[in-house]
Amino acid sequence: MRKNRRFSVSSKAVMMCCLAFLLIPASFAFAAPNKPFPQHTTYTSGSIKPNHVTQSAMDSAVKAKWDSWKSAYLKTAGTGKYYVKYQSNGDTVSEAHGYGMLATVLMAGYDSNAQTYFDGLYQYYKAHPSANNSKLMAWKQNSSFQNIEGADSATDGDMDIAYSLLLADKQWGSSGSINYLQAGKDIINAIMQSDVNQSQWTLRLGDWATDNTFKNATRPSDFMLNHLKAFQAATGDAKWANVINKTYTIINSLYNGYSSSTGLLPDFVVLSGSTYKPASANFLEGANDGSYDYNSCRTPWRIATDYLMTGDSRALNQLNQMNSWISAKVSGNPSNVKDGYKLNGTVTGSGGSGAFYAPFGVSAMTSSVNQNWLNSVWTKTAGSSNEGYYEDSIKLFSMIVMSGNWWTY
Repeated sequence: MRKNRRFSVSSKAVMMCCLAFLLIPASFAFAAPNKPFPQHTTYTSGSIKPNHVTQSAMDSAVKAKWDSWKSAYLKTAGTGKYYVKYQSNGDTVSEAHGYGMLATVLMAGYDSNAQTYFDGLYQYYKAHPSANNSKLMAWKQNSSFQNIEGADSATDGDMDIAYSLLLADKQWGSSGSINYLQAGKDIINAIMQSDVNQSQWTLRLGDWATDNTFKNATRPSDFMLNHLKAFQAATGDAKWANVINKTYTIINSLYNGYSSSTGLLPDFVVLSGSTYKPASANFLEGANDGSYDYNSCRTPWRIATDYLMTGDSRALNQLNQMNSWISAKVSGNPSNVKDGYKLNGTVTGSGGSGAFYAPFGVSAMTSSVNQNWLNSVWTKTAGSSNEGYYEDSIKLFSMIVMSGNWWTY
């Protein structure tokens, strides 16, 4: 076939184009993931996964849940930025932002745009610093991406953002346009400075919680023990061991003193004398502040994940009691799980929620005695429809863990 001279190129021109491409700075290119989904992580010896479905089927279910989550909640926030749509009116919070950064780094490999999303989420975080510590994130913005209700931080969002940056360093390396590892260390050091009560070695509610009412309070849903261990490993700061040890102490104090029959932990905890106890009603958010409610429903996921990754058994008695109690309470049917309980097991909730039943699947992974219960929770979670940002985020993360695809720094 005859060539059209107008569009032909010489071999010299081809060589020049190739050379120019090779000279493009690395910072403009995205890295291939080092830990692509699915990972099929080996968890602690003696732990279990769902055994009534194949690994391939579990991986596919996680992919489908991610696709649905991304379509519903991951949105652009102007040029080069992304945010997570927390409410239908377009508001967002740092908690949601941390979830978005965690999910995108974990789903890299399956989702070819994961690093683009992650970097855009990072740029949004950078654009919304806390007024108290600029390395932490202001906790809430409206649909115009303006800070509202106080430009201070929430500890859970800060922790997930920092942890996700450590994972990003493992996933893509830190030699590109963002030094993920250094950014993560900067946030970790800021958390130690502003989100940790260093007189008690407890996690504050946020960088604002320094007055007499709140300075000695903590929130069990922030007990992300595997995050804390990663923070110590990344920075070499031995003070994190103090926080880790105190967190385990509080878990066991609450379990032994207030929920020995259920293993449930309250939404908020306060220091009374030398004892940590459930907060009173309306301490911060509502009548159920001292109960197992919409904050602490995440604790079976957060605390059990550390056991699965490290084998640290200091909270295992609490987890095992909770597993035994909840499976019996609902007769092995996750559809019977209610969205709220007192620490003695009395129902306070009025309906079902994926934010409550899905995390119980993660805690069930600690022992083979929970196999049928775990299988039931997996089936319920994998087959569930969208409920809302919060529920769907927790279901996604619970499925990532249950399917064996969580990994750590």
